[in-house]
Amino acid sequence: MRDPVRLAAVGAVRRRWPAAPPPMDAIARLAARLLNAPMAAITLVDDVQEHFAGVHKLPPELTGDGRASLTYSVCKYIVSLDQPVWSADLLAEQDAELREHPLARQFGVRAFAGVPLRDAGGLPVGSLTVLDIVARPWPVEHLSTLAEVAALLHDADQPAGPEAVDGLNTGALLDSVQEAFLAVDPDGVVVGFNQAAQRLFGYTAEQVCGRHLDASLMPGYDGQPIDLALGRLFEAAPRRPVLRSLTMRHRDGHRLPVRASLSVIRSAAGALACVFLTDLTEQNAAEQLVDRHSSFLTALLDSLSVGVVACDETGRVVLLNHALREVRGWPKDAPLPADYPATLGSLLRYPDLRPMPWQQTPLMRALHGEHVVDADVIAIVPGHRTRRFSATAQPIVGADGRRLGAVAVAHEVTALRRVERFRICHQEVEQQFRVAKSAADAAPDILRAVTSALGWPCAELFLLDEVTGLLRSAGHYDATGHHDDGFFGHTPVRGQGITGRVWDSGQPIWVPDIAGLEQPTPYELDRIRICLGRGIRTVLAVPVRDGGTLLGVLTCYANTPEFHEDLLTVLLDGVAAQIGVYVALRRSEQFARQLTRAQDDFIDLVGHELRTPLTSIAANVGLLADEATAFDPDHRHMIEVIGRNTSTLQRIVDTLLDLAGLDSGQIPLNVQDVDLSRVVSDAITAASRPGIDTDLPDQLHVGGDPARLRQVVDDLLANAITYSPPDSRITVTLQDHGGLAELTIADHGIGIPDAEHERALDRFYRGSNVRHHGISGSGLGLSLAQTIVRHHRGTITLDDNQPTGTIVRVRLPQHRSRL
Repeated sequence: MRDPVRLAAVGAVRRRWPAAPPPMDAIARLAARLLNAPMAAITLVDDVQEHFAGVHKLPPELTGDGRASLTYSVCKYIVSLDQPVWSADLLAEQDAELREHPLARQFGVRAFAGVPLRDAGGLPVGSLTVLDIVARPWPVEHLSTLAEVAALLHDADQPAGPEAVDGLNTGALLDSVQEAFLAVDPDGVVVGFNQAAQRLFGYTAEQVCGRHLDASLMPGYDGQPIDLALGRLFEAAPRRPVLRSLTMRHRDGHRLPVRASLSVIRSAAGALACVFLTDLTEQNAAEQLVDRHSSFLTALLDSLSVGVVACDETGRVVLLNHALREVRGWPKDAPLPADYPATLGSLLRYPDLRPMPWQQTPLMRALHGEHVVDADVIAIVPGHRTRRFSATAQPIVGADGRRLGAVAVAHEVTALRRVERFRICHQEVEQQFRVAKSAADAAPDILRAVTSALGWPCAELFLLDEVTGLLRSAGHYDATGHHDDGFFGHTPVRGQGITGRVWDSGQPIWVPDIAGLEQPTPYELDRIRICLGRGIRTVLAVPVRDGGTLLGVLTCYANTPEFHEDLLTVLLDGVAAQIGVYVALRRSEQFARQLTRAQDDFIDLVGHELRTPLTSIAANVGLLADEATAFDPDHRHMIEVIGRNTSTLQRIVDTLLDLAGLDSGQIPLNVQDVDLSRVVSDAITAASRPGIDTDLPDQLHVGGDPARLRQVVDDLLANAITYSPPDSRITVTLQDHGGLAELTIADHGIGIPDAEHERALDRFYRGSNVRHHGISGSGLGLSLAQTIVRHHRGTITLDDNQPTGTIVRVRLPQHRSRL
């Protein structure tokens, strides 16, 4: 089966038989009819496949491709033995290969008989086989008949000699070619017109032949008469075909673009111009479509805000859209350099600013098969701002799986990454403020975080001096490594320079190029000189505020042109707001400490300087009161007023000393188990005021100082009674709320304005509405009550009671603990 001589013979026969005069399918049909068999096949066998040259009613799924695996072949047995082979019943054969043959199992073949087919040299190349779906015998006469039919194929394999060409039917030959053909004599008369030409131009051969070209096809050749062109062609008589593009007229009148291959041959009738024509309509349409698509694609890519770059399979950059050309500062229509990577230098950087080699760019990584997603690339072009891009790249693969190149898309994320860095910056600033003792202490680290987020080299923080009112440097950060040149630490002049102008106006100022500052003052000229000496070109300064109060100015410097003015101003405003809150808080804390110190000093004054005189005054007033009968009514009234006011002052002094003692811990609490319900009930009884509604449990125990808790209830009831009409109702409720005892006293008096609820608990504070009603008081009752409740680990809150009045809630833990 694998004899190379035989295989070569099979190949030769396969090339000759399809064009042989006897139709192969008809011979297969003849053999089937002669042997009364339903199927027949003429097959050629090489070493791996069986090729069907002619078939009769074989299953299409077997012969559809014109060949089948040798697994399905019985021809292989005939060729191997080089003699007739038959089987009366495959299923009854002793050989297991025949019993399990796929023709029997899949297609129901039971019997077959075949004879070998030989080439002109006598080599077995295939077989003529008939097949049946029922078991049957194959008499000798049947095999003889097959051999006679096979002999018909012997002549089909005879090689043609040189004389065969002389007998060719040229008309049939020309009609068999797919290209349009016409023959023209030197006068321009058409003498040949094949079937392909008829299909192309819509004319029949009778309508064209014997007539001049201009009578039908009307060739258009660079605006010249066709006779002149033909004359030159016949005169030149080129040995090789001449290619020309021209148009010719279709029968319906439209012009067809064609490519003509012209040559001159000599015939018995004289010289003829032979013209083979190829229709260029689809090609031209395709080229126009490609041009339109190319123009559309170019316009689309240039309209994108993202950068697009592509390379071919060799890595040569073939496309760079307008967005990326703009990064390089190249004109839109500038041709791409032959060696694009050589023009980059150190333009492309990793996020840590290390130079990025060309082979490590996203485009080249994609060319080598990698799919790159969101890779950050820094672009640093001298004289331009630093820009950051997020690049995505992938290989371009053809339908056959071959890699055709790669494409990368770069989306600028300079602003986005800057926002992300400022988010981190805010966190760092907050962390620094938590541990810093002052704004000046935190300034260097804060400014380092700001310049890192901006990607700028320098920044300085100025704060207003509370004493002098001048703007002074609180700290700076410098990443340039310059020596002291007067750049930092100067005292700004209000209304001059960038920082001084922000100080004066209270508004952010952005200067993209300080060299272009209009009408600079001498002071500003000096600052500009220092900045330019450091390479500083852009300055952004924002006010540091606490609400509407200006506290300072934050000024940042860049050494490259910058954009995104609004974004950067907003981002820097956020940091300035953090600084403003911190500075204001620190100053508020200082003020609070000073106020607390003043209050403590006042209490010390009251305790040591007023208590003794008041005691003496009270004693003497008491003596005078005892002798009141010796005085007239006016003097007795004066003694009573002095005694009453002295008692009021003594209560205030005692309360202040009580507060001071509780706050300092000098007056401890006498903690024990207290029935709060009993304390409240006794206080209500002692108040002797009608119209008090109560909702008290039988018992509710808490851990606390009974005297101090009674003091709280007395003060709160006294307030409710004092600030309520005599006929109004007061409601006192005591409830158990899961481990908390809640005492509520609700009145319908004048109430406390919403904005003053928290301040009403401060020392000496009296509500604005109380002062307007002319009700006397010291403003210490609620403050003392809050202090006592706080020392009991409880809370006291004030709420409105609709439609008028106040609700006071005291919450105390019920469990007894060390207070």
